[in-house]
Amino acid sequence: MSDRPDVGDTVPDIALETPDGGSVKASDFAGRKLVLFFYPKDDTPGCTTENKDFGALAGEFEKAGTALLGVSKDPPKRHVKFAGKYGLVAPLASDAESGGLSDALGIWVEKSMYGRTYMGMERTTYLVGADGRIAQVWRKVKVKGHAEEVLEAARAL
Repeated sequence: MSDRPDVGDTVPDIALETPDGGSVKASDFAGRKLVLFFYPKDDTPGCTTENKDFGALAGEFEKAGTALLGVSKDPPKRHVKFAGKYGLVAPLASDAESGGLSDALGIWVEKSMYGRTYMGMERTTYLVGADGRIAQVWRKVKVKGHAEEVLEAARAL
């Protein structure tokens, strides 16, 4: 799909729900770099590792002037439980059931497992520049070493 926003495009300014009942959107980070990491599901092995990896480097991202935001379609209450269970540091937000940011980015996609197809989140990370434009995209992310790679890119931006 080539209609997905890509490097150089502005991130769609679609609100996400925060665990405390508030909302957050890309424009809230204007003037700062932002790492938006989309993951399939709270409390699953890969997603837990990815969240912990970004959290472990949160101080380094901060030094690089870069905010972190983890996003899935899990409801806010589940995010609270997930963050509490693993002591997650990176803020989390919930994307809308339909018509949300992941839909606008083209990463809420049809997946298949064991012969059944379903809609799911393609593990994707966006590095957004202080100008609100996408500086780099990692699609179909492999978790191991990913947070470090994104940090290097954030430092270089």
